[in-house]
Amino acid sequence: MTTPTEHTADGPVRFLVEEEHEHSGGSTMLGFWIYLMSDCLIFAVLFACYGVLGRSYAAGPSPMDLFDLPLVAVNTSMLLLSSITCGFAMLEMERGRRGATLAWLVVTALFGMAFVGLELSEFAHLISEGAGPQRSAFLSAFFTLVGTHGLHVTVGIVWMVTMMVQVARHGLIPDNRRRLMCLSLFWHFLDVIWIGVFTFVYLMGVLG
Repeated sequence: MTTPTEHTADGPVRFLVEEEHEHSGGSTMLGFWIYLMSDCLIFAVLFACYGVLGRSYAAGPSPMDLFDLPLVAVNTSMLLLSSITCGFAMLEMERGRRGATLAWLVVTALFGMAFVGLELSEFAHLISEGAGPQRSAFLSAFFTLVGTHGLHVTVGIVWMVTMMVQVARHGLIPDNRRRLMCLSLFWHFLDVIWIGVFTFVYLMGVLG
């Protein structure tokens, strides 16, 4: 709030002017929550499609033939650990420690890169075995669901690197804190979605 003074014929008149930036934080967070809800709908549709098509093998390989559950478990641990380190980064941000915040963001990004790398390796292996997305409806639904999640993680990593540059240059200013909070929400959201993918696609697929 600011209280500028206007001089009139009757004397000075004080009035309140509300700063625009005081509302920007709330509107940004509201808009981001709306975006997350729309992303939830996208993934709900993809899960529904996989639920319908997940057993349409077209005489091709099934999940039990294709999925390497131990490798997927390692990949899952990468994303779960990245969610924890992202939380540590937010705690350090609240304490105003720029260096520690950046350090935890770097660790989080590395875990995210490891996750994407293992996922791409899995995709390459499946395609080399003739189990590409065109092989059956099951594989089309699988590649679409898992690939969409992987694309989101990749975008999150790019966003995280961008925020590292912003924090390194400008510090933990209010705008950067707000953007980091949005990034944290996005990253934890992807973690929750992946738990659903791991359970519904991989675990239930292998266990039958």
